Amino acid sequence: MLDWKSLRIWLLAFVFGATLSVMGKVIWYPTTSARPITPFEFPATVPLPEWQPLESQGLTGQTAVDKTLQAGKHYRYIQNDLPLDIKMRYLVQSGGDINKFLQKYIGIEPASQELIVSRQHQNIGFHRLFVYQERAYLSSCINPRGGSTVTSYQFKKNRDIYDVRSRRLLLWLLGQVKLQDNRCLWAHLSIPLENSSPEAAYQVLENVWPDWYDWWYLHFPKP
Repeated sequence: MLDWKSLRIWLLAFVFGATLSVMGKVIWYPTTSARPITPFEFPATVPLPEWQPLESQGLTGQTAVDKTLQAGKHYRYIQNDLPLDIKMRYLVQSGGDINKFLQKYIGIEPASQELIVSRQHQNIGFHRLFVYQERAYLSSCINPRGGSTVTSYQFKKNRDIYDVRSRRLLLWLLGQVKLQDNRCLWAHLSIPLENSSPEAAYQVLENVWPDWYDWWYLHFPKP
């Protein structure tokens, strides 16, 4: 009969051998790099309390030539004659930098943004507010895990905290997932300023944001 010392040695040997086997599989057969991304299609409608939905439209112009951009949708709502536009884009290997998204996909340069404000919601994360061509905007990256972000530093911090965990590390060693999940649902909300002040417009957008974020966090695309 094995004593505890012998049993411990056998267990350590087994764990060491299994680890070497898995690492060899990762090195010689790195299947995660070739794993296809699960196709995702934005729904035609998304519920938004106190706002009446209008017809939505696809944002398909850049998806054919941009491998980072997987899908896009333009949602439109109205409340007391105030139109609300929300453009959603599903990005992979994104880096999470909102300024780069604005430049690349919309053509809004950082220098042309006015009255820029970055804020943090305790239960959601970070979002950015700014004015551009008589419209107020709220822009943020919804993360697969962790709060919303607006900078690459915040996005990477989420990946380091929430992705590199024991269970995900094991799945990575088994070649089932990538170590870090760099996907982002970029939400870009806007309303016209008209006769309201920027701060009043920001308040409208920030009232919409929690409901919109909560719905999409629960319905984040599968990897």
